[in-house]
Amino acid sequence: MAVNIQKSKGSVFDDLGYAPEHRIKADMALTIKARMKSLKLNQTKAAKRMGIKQPDLSNILRGNFRGYSVERLTRLLGALDCDVDIVIRPHGSNIAPYIIYMNPVLTHRV
Repeated sequence: MAVNIQKSKGSVFDDLGYAPEHRIKADMALTIKARMKSLKLNQTKAAKRMGIKQPDLSNILRGNFRGYSVERLTRLLGALDCDVDIVIRPHGSNIAPYIIYMNPVLTHRV
């Protein structure tokens, strides 16, 4: 039996053909989980604080976040007292990045 071995592109998400935002959402879900732990919140309390249902939070934590945009996950992190910012800079550049501070923007739209 021959095994076909391919060199990784550097990310399991890239290797499996997922869109780049899928990795971002996965990182955000992991951060939600870590923040819940640091705040000592179970899923029920965390979901209530974030304004979602506990089964929806459970889905997010298990990696089923296709129905959630990066913006919505940013709002959920904000409800857990996290600041989420966007950093923009040219590839490989030492130029100072442009930073968009998301939580003040999102807070005003809620």
